[in-house]
Amino acid sequence: MSVEQARAELERLAELLGAANLAYHTEDAPELSDAEYDRLKRRNAAIEARFPDLKLDESPSDQVGARPAEGFAKVTHAVRMMSLGNAFEDEDIAGFDTGIRKYLGLSADAPLAFTSEPKIDGLSLSLRYEGGKLVQAATRGDGSVGENVTANARTISDIPAELQGAPEILEVRGEVYMSHADFAALNARQEAAGDKTFANPRNAAAGSLRQLDSEITRARPLRFFAYAWGEVSEQLAETQMGAIVRLHELGFETNPLTERCSRPAEMLAHYRAIEAQRATLGYDIDGVVYKVDDLALQGRLGFRSTTPRWAIAHKFPAELAWTRLEAIDIQVGRTGALSPVARLTPVTVGGVVVSNATLHNEDYIAGRDAKGGEIRGGKDIRIGDWVQVYRAGDVIPKVADVDLSKRPEDSAPYEFPHLCPECGSEAIREEGDAVRRCSGGLICPAQAVEKLKHFVSRAAFDIEGLGAKQVEQFYADGWIREPAEIFTLQERYGSGVQQLKNREGWGDKSASNLFAAIDEQRSIAMARFLFALGIRHVGEVAARDLALHYGSWEALTAALDTARPAALAHRAADEAEEGERLAAEAEGRRARISETRAAAQAAHAVPDEAASAWADLIGADGIGPILALSISDALANDHERAAIERLVAHLTIIPPDAPAADSPVAGKTVVFTGSLEKMTRAEAKARAEALGAKVAGSVSAKTDLLVAGPGAGSKAKKAAELGIETIDEDGWLALIGDA
Repeated sequence: MSVEQARAELERLAELLGAANLAYHTEDAPELSDAEYDRLKRRNAAIEARFPDLKLDESPSDQVGARPAEGFAKVTHAVRMMSLGNAFEDEDIAGFDTGIRKYLGLSADAPLAFTSEPKIDGLSLSLRYEGGKLVQAATRGDGSVGENVTANARTISDIPAELQGAPEILEVRGEVYMSHADFAALNARQEAAGDKTFANPRNAAAGSLRQLDSEITRARPLRFFAYAWGEVSEQLAETQMGAIVRLHELGFETNPLTERCSRPAEMLAHYRAIEAQRATLGYDIDGVVYKVDDLALQGRLGFRSTTPRWAIAHKFPAELAWTRLEAIDIQVGRTGALSPVARLTPVTVGGVVVSNATLHNEDYIAGRDAKGGEIRGGKDIRIGDWVQVYRAGDVIPKVADVDLSKRPEDSAPYEFPHLCPECGSEAIREEGDAVRRCSGGLICPAQAVEKLKHFVSRAAFDIEGLGAKQVEQFYADGWIREPAEIFTLQERYGSGVQQLKNREGWGDKSASNLFAAIDEQRSIAMARFLFALGIRHVGEVAARDLALHYGSWEALTAALDTARPAALAHRAADEAEEGERLAAEAEGRRARISETRAAAQAAHAVPDEAASAWADLIGADGIGPILALSISDALANDHERAAIERLVAHLTIIPPDAPAADSPVAGKTVVFTGSLEKMTRAEAKARAEALGAKVAGSVSAKTDLLVAGPGAGSKAKKAAELGIETIDEDGWLALIGDA
C-alpha cells in the first residue's frame, strides 16, 4: 500500500466508523454488524501502525462512543468513561497477561490475578451519588461528555435512589439492558400499537433510556448491572472483586458470574463456561471482560488514549452462538416440500435475535449430505440438543454443530415425518431428491393457492379474467378452495355477478365476462387438463405424452389404478436400494443393489395385470418411473382423487386427435434407438404418433418394431433376443412413405 493509498483509506475508514458510532451510540440504529465494525477498526489501527505520520487528528482509534444527541442536557464526566480493547483469539489472552507482566516488571511465575465477568450488551451509564443520594445519571456519550438522563434512570428499579454507608461521592458505572423476555413483550406491544419494533434488546434498551419523556422510559422494562466506578471520595476496596462485592452490598445488582482467576488458563475456562450459558442467561452478552484484580496494579498500569491497560474484552465470534434446540417444526412450501425448522431458545447472533434456524432437510438432521457422506462428523441433531447457530449477513440462520456432551440422556433420533402435517397425505421422497414432498397436491392447504394459480395459467385452463391476483383474492375470501369451485362459483353465489361486481376492481361487465370465460373452458383438451392438475413432473410435454399414450382420461385412470401395486413395489425397491447403498458406504463394501431390489420386489405380491400395466406406463416414451410414481401417488391419494373427480364432473375432457388408422404402423409399438440423421428424435416420435403408433422408450415383449440408427446398443441386442423386427432410419422412412 502506497502512502497516498493509505491516506485515502484512513479517510474512508474515519468516515465509515464515525457514521457507525453515531448510528450505534446516538441514534440507537446500528448500520454495521459488530463483526464488520471490529474488522474496520482493526484495519484502521493496522494502517496507522504502518504509517504513523498519517494518523488523523480525529482518528477512530482515539474515539469513544459518539457525541451526545440534541435534546439532552450535557454532562461532563469527572472521570472519563473509557472503552475496552478487544481480543478475539485465545492467544490474545496469553498476550494480554504477558504484556501486563512486562509493563509491571513481573516474572512469568509471579502471582497476578484477574476478574472475569460477562460483557453485557447494553448501554453504558454513569450514576453519581452525593451524600448517598442519586443526583445525576449520564450516558457515556463520547467518553468525556454524555447526556443527562437522570429522570429516566430514576424509573429503573435496579437503580437505588439512596445508598446507605456509601462514600460521600460515588460514581457507579454499569450497563442498562433489557432481558429477552421483556424485549419480546415490548416488541409485541409495539407491534400491536402499530409502532416500530426493535431489532434486538440492546437497541430497545438504548432507545428506552434515551427518551425525552421519562414516562415512556418508566413503561419500558429496563435493568442495570453495576461493574465499575468513576469519581469516588474514598476507595471502595483494594481489589476489583472486593469493589464488586461492595457495590452489591450497597444495593446494586452485580453479575453473579463474575469470578477471580489466577492465570490465563482459568480465564479461558471461565470464558468457555460463560459462553456455554449464553443462551440461557435471559439477557444478551457479547463476550467476557478480564480486569487486573489488584487496584494498586490498575493504578500503575494506567490508560492508553481510549482504553485501560489493565482490562480487555474477549469477544465471542460475532456470527456464532450456542443455544438450546427446543423443537423441530415442519413447514410445507408451495411446491409441497417439507422443510424442517429449528425452534431455538432465543439468542442474539450478529446483532439479531435468532429463535429459528433452517435445518435444510432430513439428511442434514441425520448428519449426512445428499450423497450419504458425513457432515458435522456424523453427529445427528435432536430435540433438546445444545446447538451452535451460524448467521452471516442476511443469510438465514442455520444449525452448524452439536455439543454431544450436553445431549440429554433420554434423547432419541428425530423421526422425519412421512405424512404431511398440513393435510395428512403421504410425504414422498423421490430417488435422487434431497427433499420429501407432500403428495396431497390440490387438497393440501399449504399448496392450494399456488396450485390454483397454476391451474388458471396460460398453458393450463387459461381463464381470461382469472389470474394470479384474482385467485389469491378469491382464496383468501373463501370463494375458491379447489379447482372444481371455479366452475361452481356463479352457482354458489346466486347471480354471481351481483356479488362480484361489488368487490373492489369489479363491475357488471368484468363480472359477467369472468363467468362467461369460465363457461368457455368447461371443455378442454386432455393434455392441457393433465398439465393443469399441477402434478409434480407432469409438464406440458409429459401431459401430451400421457394423453397420446392412453387416449382418454378414463383409460389413464383405469391403468393407474391397475398398476398401483406395482408402483408401490417399485418404490419399496428404490428405498431398499438407497438403504443398501448407504449401509455399504458405511461398512466399506460394495453395494448389493440387484439382490436388494429383487428381494424388495419379491416381498410385494404384484398381480400380473398390475405388472403389465406398470410396464406399459413406464415403457411409454417420455414417461419413466419417476413421473409414473408421481402421477400414481397423486391419483392414489383419496382426498386428491376426490378433488379431481369433483372437477371432472364439471368438464368435458377432449381426447387427443385420433391418429391415422390406416397407416402401416397404426396400433404398433415402436422404439427408436441410436442416432437419427434425417430427422430429430422428437420429429420421429411426433410422426409415429400421428400415424397411430405408440412410441415406447424401452424394448419389451410388447414392442413391434425397433428403428435403429448408428450407435444402437443394448436395445438392438434385446430386440434381436426377442425376435423383434429391426429396421434402420431409411427403412422407417420408406415404411411410412416419407423416403
